[in-house]
Amino acid sequence: MTEKYDLHCHSNLSDGVLSPTELVQRAHEQGVTALALTDHDTTAGLVEATKVATQTGVRLIAGIELSASWQDKTLHIVGLGIDPDYPPLLEATRDLQVIRLERAEQIAAKLEKKRIPGALEAVTKAAGDSMITRTHFADFLVSQNHVSNQQDAFDRYLAKGKPAYVAAAWADLDLAVNWITQSGGVAVVAHPLRYKLTPKWMNRLLTAFKLAGGQGIEVVTGRCNVDEINVAAKYAIAFELAGSVGSDFHNPANPWIELGRLASLPVNIKPVWELFI
Repeated sequence: MTEKYDLHCHSNLSDGVLSPTELVQRAHEQGVTALALTDHDTTAGLVEATKVATQTGVRLIAGIELSASWQDKTLHIVGLGIDPDYPPLLEATRDLQVIRLERAEQIAAKLEKKRIPGALEAVTKAAGDSMITRTHFADFLVSQNHVSNQQDAFDRYLAKGKPAYVAAAWADLDLAVNWITQSGGVAVVAHPLRYKLTPKWMNRLLTAFKLAGGQGIEVVTGRCNVDEINVAAKYAIAFELAGSVGSDFHNPANPWIELGRLASLPVNIKPVWELFI
C-alpha cells in the first residue's frame, strides 16, 4: 500500500472547524495513512484523535504547531512525534494559552476603538473550550458585515500593521525548538515561504533553527506551486534539513486545501518521517 502523509492540520481545539474525531475520519476518507494533528499551541485534541485513528487504521503522529518569536518576527514551528505529556511542553502550552487570551482582549479593545463592539464576547462564545485565535475574530467581522470574508478581515483589521493587530510575546525560537526536541519530537519550520523573508533573512533563520536543534522544513504545503516547492527544497538541501509535507488543513469549506491533497516530496529530499517512524 502506498503511504500518504499529511503532517500539518488543525482541529477545532485551535483554529480548525472539525473536531479531532471528524478530522481523522475525513483524513481516512481522503486516503491519508499517516496524519499529524498539529493544533496551535495545544495538544488537547490528541487523546480523542488517537482513539479514532486506532479505529480507522490511520497512523496518528502526535504533533503541535508552536508560535515562536525570532528577530521580531513570528514563526510557526511544527513538532512531530512529540510526547504530549512531557512536563515542560505541557507547561509551555498553558503559558501560551494565557498569551493568546491576553492578545484576544487587546484585539477586542482595538476593535472597540474602531466602533466595532462585542468582539470578545462573541469570539469567546464561538471558541468554546478551544483557544481564541485571530480566525475567530475574522469570522466575527464577517458575521457583523464589516468585511466580506476572512481574508478581507485580515487585510483590513487583523494583519500586521492593521488597526486591530496585536503582536504577542511568543517564546523564543530556541526555547520552542527545545520543547519539541526534548519531548522526543522533530522540529520543523512550517510554511517557510509564507513569512516573505528575503533569501538573506531565510538563511539567517535556518541557521538559527539548525543551531537550536531543528531538523526539518515543510517543502510541500497545501497551496504551494512547483516553483515554491523547488525553492523550499533548495533550502532543505542547503541546510541538510529533512522535508515535510502538510496541507495545513483547517476547514472543509475551503476548496483549495484538502487533507492529503499534496504534491509528492522531491525524491532528492530526505523525508522527515524517517526521523520518527
